[in-house]
Amino acid sequence: MRTIKIWTLAGLLSASALLGTALAQKDEPEEPTAILNFLVVKDDNGKPIRSAAVIMHPVNSHGKQSRGGLELKTDADGKTSFEGVPYGTLRVQVLASGFQTFGEDYDIDKPKVDFTIKLKRPQGQYSIYQDHPAEKKDDKTPAPPDPNAKPQ
Repeated sequence: MRTIKIWTLAGLLSASALLGTALAQKDEPEEPTAILNFLVVKDDNGKPIRSAAVIMHPVNSHGKQSRGGLELKTDADGKTSFEGVPYGTLRVQVLASGFQTFGEDYDIDKPKVDFTIKLKRPQGQYSIYQDHPAEKKDDKTPAPPDPNAKPQ
């Protein structure tokens, strides 16, 4: 009979401790979170990009991203979303096969944030040995000397 009283008392004490912890957690204000909606499209024609990886990393006050992160994939309409992102700086990177990598930091400070990310196709490598007709030459620049010209 005595052991039953001890176990009952121990059970009541542990239940009251758990109830106190639960009440203490309930009194703490919840950290605000946001819903993020992403739309990933092609820059040249605005068509959606399927299966693009949208990677999110929280960034601290020193500009360093935290370890880990979260990766989402876009659907056939180029859309993906995530709910429960805490307010603060967030680094967003988008990767898709056949497109340039996108990356930018955003301040999340509203309950709902919509992103439209336009990915560009890779650009050709610039070479000084190729003609670039789109570049205008300055008329004041003298022409280079002709290497076959005779000295005067």
